[in-house]
Amino acid sequence: MVAVVVSSNILVQYPVQATIGGLDLADLLTWGAFTYPAAFLVTDLTNRRFGVAVARRVIVVGFLMAVVLSVALATPRIAIASATAFLVGQLLDVTVFDRLRRSGWWKAPFVGSLLGSATDTTVFFSLAFAGLFGFLGAADPFSAESATLLGTAGVEAARWVSWALADFSVKLAFAALFLVPYRLVMNLLWPIPDRMATAA
Repeated sequence: MVAVVVSSNILVQYPVQATIGGLDLADLLTWGAFTYPAAFLVTDLTNRRFGVAVARRVIVVGFLMAVVLSVALATPRIAIASATAFLVGQLLDVTVFDRLRRSGWWKAPFVGSLLGSATDTTVFFSLAFAGLFGFLGAADPFSAESATLLGTAGVEAARWVSWALADFSVKLAFAALFLVPYRLVMNLLWPIPDRMATAA
C-alpha cells in the first residue's frame, strides 16, 4: 500500500507526454493515474479476507507511512492532497465494501472502488492544484494553464480539471479490470470450502 501511494505521489507530478490522433495526453493524464488504482485492490482484498477493522488499520498504517515518505519525495502540497484524498477515499471504499459484502462477489469491490475513486479524485486534484487551496503551497504552474477540456474544441479549463476527469476515467477502467485479479486472489485467500463452512 505504501509503495502504491508513494509512487503515485511522485508520478502524479508528471504528465503523460504523448500525442494520440492529435490529442495531447499531457492535457489529460499524469502517470499517477496508472498506479493509484491498485490501492483499492489492496484494500478490498484485505477487507474481504480479514474484515473491515483490519482493512481500516491497513489504511491508517499505510496513510501514516505514505505521509512521511511523500513529504520526502513529493512537494508538501502534493503530500497533503494525497494523504487527505487517500484517507477519505479509502475509508469510504471500506465502508461501502462492508455494506455490500454479502451481495454478488463483484459488487462490493466495484461499487466501493467507484465511490472511493470519485471522492479521492475530487479531493486530491482540488487540494493539489486548485487556486482556492493556494494556502497549502505553490501548485505546479503547468497545472493551472488553460487548455481544452478533455481535448474538446471550444471548451477551456485549467489543465488540472482535465487531469482529474481523465484520471477518474482511468480509475473506473481499472476498477472493472481489477475484478479479474480480485476474484483470482480472493479464491486463494479464502478458498471455497472455507466460505461454505463459514456460511453454514
